[in-house]
Amino acid sequence: MSLINFDQLSREAISRGAPFSVLVVDDEHWVRDILRSFCELSDAFKVDLAGSGKEALEKIKESEYDLVTLDLIMPDLSGLEVLSKAKKMKPNMPVMIITGNATNKIINRAGVMGACRVLYKPIMLEVFIAELTSTLLGRKPH
Repeated sequence: MSLINFDQLSREAISRGAPFSVLVVDDEHWVRDILRSFCELSDAFKVDLAGSGKEALEKIKESEYDLVTLDLIMPDLSGLEVLSKAKKMKPNMPVMIITGNATNKIINRAGVMGACRVLYKPIMLEVFIAELTSTLLGRKPH
């Protein structure tokens, strides 16, 4: 049984009059491409990409996102720095951590700082979409 429920996401996107806007932040190009490809399996998503923490913060400041996926280990700004600044700018915006090599201490800190979920690389399509769906459809309108 598949965990993917594109029908529910599509119905919700239609009822709100726009696809869900997702920002994918990761310093590895291939990770950004895979996550974007996962999202583009459905018209329920509009995906934007950022390859660094600095770029992510600029985009968050300029745009409205329904959800941000964020890598924790990046060279310019750490994911925790981005998470902290993003939550100050847009406190109700869900931020989902997707990491391959963070310690439990860092992951716990991310949760305390407001991350809504933590997913581990390599991430499976079904798990990624199920977590996006759960986060987006479980949100209260702002």
